[in-house]
Formats: sequence, C-alpha cells, structure tokens
Amino acid sequence: MSPFSISAFRHLFAAQITSLIGTGLTTVALSLLAFDLAGADAGRVLGSILVLKMVGYLVIAPIAGGMAHLLPRRTWLVGLDILRAAIVLCLPFVDQIWQIFVLVFVVNAASAAFTPVFQAIIPEILEDEKSYTKGLSYARLAYDLENLISPALAAALLFVWSFDSLFIVNSLTFALSAVLIVTITVPRAAATDREGGIYANTRFGVVAYLKTPRLRGLLAVHFAVSCVGAMIIVNTVVLTRSILGGSEILTTVFLACAGCGSMVAAFVMPKIIDTVGERRLMMAGIVAASLAMVAGAVIMGAGIRDVAAFALLWVFAGAGTTFAQTPGGRLVQRSAGAGDRSAFFAANFALSHGGWLIAYGVIGWIGSLADISVAFWVSGGLAFCGAVMARVLWPKQDQLELQHSHPGFWHEHPHDHADEHHGHVHPAEAAATSSRMSSNRAKHHDDGHQHAEEDRSKHRHRHYHPPVSHKHRFVIDSHHTRWPVESGEMV
Repeated sequence: MSPFSISAFRHLFAAQITSLIGTGLTTVALSLLAFDLAGADAGRVLGSILVLKMVGYLVIAPIAGGMAHLLPRRTWLVGLDILRAAIVLCLPFVDQIWQIFVLVFVVNAASAAFTPVFQAIIPEILEDEKSYTKGLSYARLAYDLENLISPALAAALLFVWSFDSLFIVNSLTFALSAVLIVTITVPRAAATDREGGIYANTRFGVVAYLKTPRLRGLLAVHFAVSCVGAMIIVNTVVLTRSILGGSEILTTVFLACAGCGSMVAAFVMPKIIDTVGERRLMMAGIVAASLAMVAGAVIMGAGIRDVAAFALLWVFAGAGTTFAQTPGGRLVQRSAGAGDRSAFFAANFALSHGGWLIAYGVIGWIGSLADISVAFWVSGGLAFCGAVMARVLWPKQDQLELQHSHPGFWHEHPHDHADEHHGHVHPAEAAATSSRMSSNRAKHHDDGHQHAEEDRSKHRHRHYHPPVSHKHRFVIDSHHTRWPVESGEMV
C-alpha cells in the first residue's frame, strides 16, 4: 500500500517538505547575514553555528525523546513549530553576532525536540513494514530535493527581496507545518513501563540504544556516513573552486550530483531491501561511499584534475550514504517497544549527530591545514573503519525473537493479563474461587488487587513475575535490561 493513501502521512509529509524548504532558505540567509555582520570572519561564524546546532541536538533530543510518552504529542509538535516560527521571525532584526548564536541555538533545540517525536509517529501511522520503508525513502527524497530546490528558490527570491525576507518565508513554512499537523489525528502514545524523573527517562533511550547490538552497528554506520557527508559539505567548494578552477556554478553542480545519486538510491531502495536485507545493503552502501573518497585521494595523488571523474565520485558517494543511512529507521522501529519509540528515535538522532560533530571538526580542519587529498584519505579511511566496526558490532544472524529467562521479581507497571507474565489472579475474588486462588497463588502471586481473571485492560499495581523461560521479540525495556549473549540466558 502506498503511504500516500493514508491522509495522516500525506499531511505529515507535506509538513516535512514545507519545513525543509524554509530551513534551506534560512541556511542561505544566515550565510548572507553572517557576512553582513562579520565580513571576512563569516566562515568562522557559520562554523560556530554548525557546532551550536550539533550541541543542541546532542543535549535536547534525548531529554525530549525520554519524556515524549508523557506529552500530548500533537500539541507538542504544533507548539514547537510555532516556537520555531517565532524565533526565525526575530532573525531579520538582529544586529549583533551573539544574537545570531542565541536564536540559532534555540531554533535548533526546538528542532531537536521536534524531530524524534515526529519520526516515532511515522511507523505508528504506517504499520506495514513495506509501507514504512517507502515512507523512509520518500523522506530521504524530500531531503535531497530540498538541497536542490532551496538554493534555486533562494536565488529567485533574492532577485525580488532582500535576504531578510527569506527568514520571514521560513517562519511562514513553520506556521504552515503547524496547521498541517493540527489537521491530523496523532495516535495516542502507547503505554510504557518506564517510571522515574527526567534524568531516568533521558538516560533510558541512550542506554537502551547502546545495549542493542544492531543499533550499535547502526551508530557505526552513522559515523561512517558523517565522515563522507562532511567531506561533501565542507570541501566541495574547495575542490571545485581551488582544485578544479571552476565557478560557483560548478560547486552547485557537484552538490547536485551528490543529491541525484542519493535520490536514485532512495527511489530503488524499497525494491531491493527485502531481497538483500538491511545489513547487506547498508554495508555495501558505506563501503561504496568510502571507496569513492579513497578513489578521490588516488586521483588527486596522480595529478588528475578531471571534472567528470570527481562528479561521478560525488554521485557514488551520495548513493552510498543513502543506502547506508535510510534503512536505519526500520532498525530503530524494530528495536523499540511501542511505548519507547520516541526515546529510541531521540537517542538515534542525538548519537548520530555526535558523529557529524566529530566529522565536521576533523574533516574541516584537515582540509584547511593540509592538502585536500589528505582530507580524502581521512574521510575514506574513517568511513571504512566505521563499516568494519558496524560489521563487528551488528551480528550477521540478527534474530528478532530470542530465547531467554527471567528470575522471579516484584515490581509495578501498567499491564494486562494477555501474556504469561501477567496471567495472575487476585486474593479478594469471590470465596467460591478461594481454593483455586490458593493453588494459583503458589504459581503466581498475591498482590491484594481485585478484578476478573478475564480482564484484559491495562491496569497498574505491584505484582510478582514468577521465574520463566520463553521466546519472543526481544527489545531492551524495564523487563529486559540487557541483551542475552547466548540462548536461554537470564536477563
């Protein structure tokens, strides 16, 4: 089934596109504003803005994702869109560099709180995995199209308006995104077993993510992607202008080559992923991207300055990184309990951007302090190391259902009686059933709570889990605090 047959996805996708286009316009306007205020130091200002953006993602996303199960999600998303619209609307009036830093940090902090919750809602709307995979591909296409459309649209608008007007357009796109989200029914967040305050809930997503082997592999893939992506974002202008002797147009052409490769990969991915599987596809993608960087280093070392050769490498790098990172949403969705998706997506969002923070610093500094061929070698080498780490951390036999055992223990959390953990009876039942209760209590527990045994609704009270050995889809949650290394291991 096409994701676009579901009205909620259509509205969310439209909200994503409008926000992306507006953000792309603001990226152009920020560059011009930084030059207007800082002159020759504009590059340093923009670099500092990128660092602040990543810091905001790293700090805010885990907090928002950890607490998302307690929030009315539609109200949360709409409120953050309105906040972003208001903050961006302030940018045309700044006259000091520090004001840019403050406003950009706040708007990116709001984006860090918005994106993981938004991402967690998509698999709840697209419950069929094939539809969800198509949804991920369309989201990737939206990012790539934004990279192509926003600069062209910004150039067209600048013929008519000043660059300050681009901030106003971005504010309107966030407002439109809020209107689109208001028009849908967001599924109620599933119940979660988690208790505790902000710290415990923030820590849960990151810790649970890192305890899941396939997600540790995914994190290594994200790092590899960031090393190649940073090379494209930071050094394309250096390659095209200083090495190849081209103009600004050649810079945009190279970025378009990477975007086109990415779009082709996103288009064909749903057709091949079920045949080859996520692990093989993602490994092949990152190896292809890292080899493109190594090939660039070899070509540079050989003294070849062929524009077509480097443009082709950018196409391969764009396609490889998309094959590597786009299926990640499937892995996160598969690894989280229904009530914990926002926490897992927030951890994925924050930790992956940690890789970008490192890659921007390393690749950017090497590109400026050494020859760009060294930056090619470092980009390809680090990406290949990331691929090797992913292969080691992500088991080849990645089973969803695992045989494991539990000791007996007492605790309290929302539950029903539809599984073997919670098929218990309670001591205040009618006297006629007291003898049956006594025998059941020996097997299960006595918790002083009364309801009919056939009750399957969620309820909460302190209860006892008897020792059990069983097999089911395994995720890290309050019942399963570590990953079993061998079959039947106690968790």
